Amino acid sequence: MSRRILVTGGAGFLGSHLCERLIAAGHEVICLDNFFTGRRENIAPLLDHRSFELVRHDVCDPITVEVDEIFHLACPASPIHYQRNPVRTINTCVQGTLHMLDLAREVHARILIASTSEVYGDPLTHPQEESYWGNVNPIGPRACYDEGKRCAEALAVSYARQYGVEVRIPRIFNTYGPRMLENDGRVVSNFIVQCLRSRPITLFGEGKQTRSFCYVDDLIEGFVRLMESGFSDPINLGNPVESTIRELAEAIRALVGSESELVFEPLPVDDPMRRKPDIRRAIAVLDWRPAVALEIGLERTIADFRQRIR
Repeated sequence: MSRRILVTGGAGFLGSHLCERLIAAGHEVICLDNFFTGRRENIAPLLDHRSFELVRHDVCDPITVEVDEIFHLACPASPIHYQRNPVRTINTCVQGTLHMLDLAREVHARILIASTSEVYGDPLTHPQEESYWGNVNPIGPRACYDEGKRCAEALAVSYARQYGVEVRIPRIFNTYGPRMLENDGRVVSNFIVQCLRSRPITLFGEGKQTRSFCYVDDLIEGFVRLMESGFSDPINLGNPVESTIRELAEAIRALVGSESELVFEPLPVDDPMRRKPDIRRAIAVLDWRPAVALEIGLERTIADFRQRIR
C-alpha cells in the first residue's frame, strides 16, 4: 500500500538512496533538507517525479506535515562535518529529534531515528552487540555526535514509553557507496580521492585499527525492513566482515590502479581502535544480512568518484 513518507536529510548520502528506494516502491516522498551536507545533485533525478517533493528546512525548527512514516536521518555524520560546529551538531541530534518525535506524535506516524555505532564509543567488548552500553568520552571532540546520538536514542525510547509513538532505532555501522562527499573525511572517500588524484594515502596510527564496511544498498534494505517490522529496540545494521584500515587502503589502491604511497599520521583523539557489529538481532528479527561484498561495493563507489573527481 502506498504511503506518504517524510525523509529528513533526504538530499544527503544515505537519504538520497532511501528516497530513490521509497519512490521505486510506489510511495509519496517528502525530502526535507537544509543542505548543510546534503546536495541537490543527489536528488536531481527525482525532482520532476510526481511522487517526490523537496522542502528546504532545518529540523531544529518545528514543522508540521501530514505523513504516515518518518525516516529521521538529518545530522552531519562525518567527523569533519560534525566537529565543524559541535553545538549545532548536538542541537540537531537533540532538538531536531525532539521536533520529529513531536511531529510523529501529532500525526500518528511511525518514526525511524537513525543512530550510529558511535554510541559504543571506543568499545571494550568485541564485536559490539546492542546490549553493550558503550565507552564514550562525554567531553572529547567526538562527544557532540556520540553523546548527541545517545541522547537521541534516549528521547526516542522515552517518547515511545510516555506517548506510545512507534519508534525504530537502527545503529548504523560504517556505510559507503556512491554519492559520498569527497571532503567528508571518511576513510573510504578519503582513500579513493587520494588514489584518483595520485596523492599520498593518509593513514592514522599504524593503520591497524579496524572497521566493518557496509554498502549503502544493504543498509537501505535494512532501513526498510526495520520500519516495516514490529521491533522497537535498537538494532545494529552493518557488515560483520572486519578489515584493518591499512587493508582497506591497499585494496582501494589496487582497484584504482594507483601508485600512491602510504603515509602515517598520529591517531585522532578518541578514535575507536576496533569496530565490528554483532548482527544476530538483525538476522533473527529482520532476516537481514549484507549481500554486497566489499570489493564489489568499492568498485561501484570508485566508478562514481571517477565521474565526479577532476
